[in-house]
Amino acid sequence: MEIRLLKYFLAVAEEQNITQAAKRLHITQPTLSRQIREFEESLQVNLFIRKNKKLYLTESGTYLKKKAEEILALDEKVEQEFANYQNKMLSGQISIGCVEANSSHFLSKMLEEMITNHPQVTFNIFSGTSNDIVEKLDKGLLDIALLIEPISEGNYNKLILPEKEEWGLLVSTEHYLANRPNVLAEDILGVPLICSSRKAVQDLFFSWGKFNEENLNIVGKYNLIFNVISLVENKVGAAFSLKGATTNRTNKIKFLPFEPKLETNCVLVWKKGSLLNTTVRAFIQHIKYALEA
Repeated sequence: MEIRLLKYFLAVAEEQNITQAAKRLHITQPTLSRQIREFEESLQVNLFIRKNKKLYLTESGTYLKKKAEEILALDEKVEQEFANYQNKMLSGQISIGCVEANSSHFLSKMLEEMITNHPQVTFNIFSGTSNDIVEKLDKGLLDIALLIEPISEGNYNKLILPEKEEWGLLVSTEHYLANRPNVLAEDILGVPLICSSRKAVQDLFFSWGKFNEENLNIVGKYNLIFNVISLVENKVGAAFSLKGATTNRTNKIKFLPFEPKLETNCVLVWKKGSLLNTTVRAFIQHIKYALEA
């Protein structure tokens, strides 16, 4: 499967129009039509259906689009890494996955120092859930990742970052708990809750409060806290959340820490056995020195 054909396919999928895609690719419309037709024939599937003068992806086309995006991202990354290998001076891109956490400030400081010392170094940050980030890390689409424990440690090297991440309850400023300095386990019983969809985080919460899930009033689950802030503001529910994920988002919500405290480590991880380029290895070493200082 040629990279060129995948680029043609993605252009048509994004433009939903052969003519517009051909202009974007700087080739003729008949040439692109023929290439897509021959591509479909070689795969023995229809990738597009025409409706209302637009091209829409079939189920097979949707699957291929996701894989094509991953392949092209990896292809670009390999090209960049090979260019770095040929250049003794530190340069190129560091691909970083990052969850919502206070420790992102530490990562920002490390990046600032790295770029100041090596102006040809750039970075690409992918923000998402732990599951999304780990998937990309495993596929080689990310070099390193900032994650919240607990994580599966068997496949990854890790550095524990200095700042602990504090868990608590995110409530509307009009919530009846909002004037409390903190939240006890018994305060949560009966409160409509919005919890993380990540099982490891749910288990952490249940263990802290000695809860059984069936005894809690869980009205919804989320993958990124950003998506539920408006729900908390409108008193749909209170959200189990990290303090760092909600800092300075709005003055209509309030973070209430748990009592007793519930804290976890934020860690920088990279896949064991992965062939990291010189720039990424230098960045990891820079962080190690900062942690040892």
